[in-house]
Amino acid sequence: MALRATAVDTGPVRDLARNSRTATAEVVVTGDPQPRPGNGRRVIIIRARVETIPGAKVRVPVLLIASHDRWLHLVPSQRVRLHGRFVPPRGADLLAAVVIVRGPPAVLRPPSKIQRAAERVRARLRAASSRLPPDQRGVLPGMVVGDTSLLDPALADGFRAAGLSHLLVVSGANLAIVIGAVLGLCRLGGLGRRRAPPVAVLAVLAFIVVARPEPSVLRAAVMGLIGMLALFTGRQRQGMPALAAAVLLLVLIDPGLARSYGFALSVLATAGLLVLAPPWRERLARRLPGPLADALAVAAAAQLAVAPVLVMLSGEVGVVSVFANLLAAPAVAPATLLGALAAATAPFSLPLARLLVWPAGLAVGWIIRVARTAAALPYATIPWTSGGLGAATLIVAAGIAVLILRSRRMRLIVAAAMTGILIAVLVQRATAPGWPPPGWQMVACDVGQGDALALSTAPGQAVVVDTGPDPAPVDRCLRRLHITDVPVLILTHPHADHINGTSGVRRDRDVHTILTTSLTSGREARLTHGLPTRSAQAGQQWRIGDLTLSVLAPTATGPALAPEDDGTTINNASVVVVARRPGFSALLAGDIEAEAQRALESAVPPVDVLKVPHHGSRSQDHRFLAAAHASISLISVGEPNDYGHPSPATLRLLHHLRTQVHRTDKEGDIAIVRTRTGIATVPSRAP
Repeated sequence: MALRATAVDTGPVRDLARNSRTATAEVVVTGDPQPRPGNGRRVIIIRARVETIPGAKVRVPVLLIASHDRWLHLVPSQRVRLHGRFVPPRGADLLAAVVIVRGPPAVLRPPSKIQRAAERVRARLRAASSRLPPDQRGVLPGMVVGDTSLLDPALADGFRAAGLSHLLVVSGANLAIVIGAVLGLCRLGGLGRRRAPPVAVLAVLAFIVVARPEPSVLRAAVMGLIGMLALFTGRQRQGMPALAAAVLLLVLIDPGLARSYGFALSVLATAGLLVLAPPWRERLARRLPGPLADALAVAAAAQLAVAPVLVMLSGEVGVVSVFANLLAAPAVAPATLLGALAAATAPFSLPLARLLVWPAGLAVGWIIRVARTAAALPYATIPWTSGGLGAATLIVAAGIAVLILRSRRMRLIVAAAMTGILIAVLVQRATAPGWPPPGWQMVACDVGQGDALALSTAPGQAVVVDTGPDPAPVDRCLRRLHITDVPVLILTHPHADHINGTSGVRRDRDVHTILTTSLTSGREARLTHGLPTRSAQAGQQWRIGDLTLSVLAPTATGPALAPEDDGTTINNASVVVVARRPGFSALLAGDIEAEAQRALESAVPPVDVLKVPHHGSRSQDHRFLAAAHASISLISVGEPNDYGHPSPATLRLLHHLRTQVHRTDKEGDIAIVRTRTGIATVPSRAP
């Protein structure tokens, strides 16, 4: 670890980063490109190894941040030339630099033969799965080879909330199923006890190549190889020594794993299965059928072992994860085995692979149903302190729970207390209005650093304005509002934090019309295919029920946007709308900045609610904000964010205008309701 840390902390690449220098470099791609939502456009994250910079040959790991679509088509082991700015890395990863790449890559060398073969297998598996429903199409390759490129982020978030996210990465469970199947086939084929392990070793190595050598894959593979070595030599296998040997070997090969939370989770889960599951299984078997005792012990042991690290990362404790894993477990083996068989046959016979994928899709469909149902349950996760303090308090709480379970008197006291709390909660839920509040007019959804709003038009129906940076948060918000029909979806401008959640709005909902800025560059087209799209222009009016939408901007005379336009130009092309109904009005100003605000000052009518432009950035015009005369101002913003939003100067300006300021990062989803005396806000959580 010390040697690796020294290598990345010194040398010419780190010198470039310290000085934020721009340079040309030759790098070898070491990981699959991962698209991420960014501020204004999609960001592509790629792990790579720098091998040449001007005047020096090096060999250090870096993280590339690119935006050109050609980066998405790269495969590990490809050598490319790039031009970019080197900056110091943040966080605990052992990286020499982060490189902000400009333009497309220049490919110098194709992938290795092994990686080309692996990519062909992954591509053919995706092709074989293409006739499955979209959700199954995204999950099956993830379960089989760790390929989540087609996975809907909203569905991935549901898997996380249900405690099933481990199924979306290749882990020890996947490898155990594959190894077991290979050894079984070897036995059926007449291979003896000593000839079967070498065949299984080859299967494991092929599995590693296809699934990529991610930390969980490497850990599972080394554990499997150590076990088969013991089987091959005739020695008795010992679980914990094998795990310790695997950890030591992997950390020596890649010291960066010592700082990998994914690797830590994988090791802890295995340790839980080895240490906690056997005695729990014995105790449960006294009162439950054997298979049920086995499944419950395994699920509970793995979940308890990884809980402290999960709390450190997420600040949440999963409540339903054990039961979700129990329900999903019967479908995991069929989905994995049939999917692996389809992956093996797809390069040679796509029709046969499609035949195998169909029953695998049925098994995956059951797992998806379990994940969605569990994630939608009230209190599927409960808040907890994050970081080291959260992990420590969870361990203390677990210790206290063990002491309580050992004492019959304490069990009775705690059971009585929990019963009282449960009754109080039920009474409160029965008497309190809950969320969403009845008769809500508008809701600013908490989608992080982005915008998404809903304007009620009828029960179960709402106009949606922007969709946030990710599908999952806006989907959750609309589900809480019980929205199933969207007559108009307004995408104010083509920045990722306003449009990348569009698939979340479309999930299980009817979206009738898309309204976009007439100055668009067309970036949102990939998210709105198949839906009627209209261009918004100043002077237009839309009426849905008793809600009227009046478009103030953009004007038809403005220049069309180009993909390379900067952030300010695109922001100022935002659709600006005034929403009105009896007893309620709102000005929804997108991300327009001071220049566009000044052009609209004379057209701004007095309203009840102002959606503060551009997340409360510093670029605001005092007269534009004052013209709205809004009693309530909403700021949709994420915490933390790298932009300094909302600006202290903007907050002071709003305070000077005597408007109530409400923020989604402090209050969660914020509803606007009508009262006898006017309008009021109802946040989903206390600020």
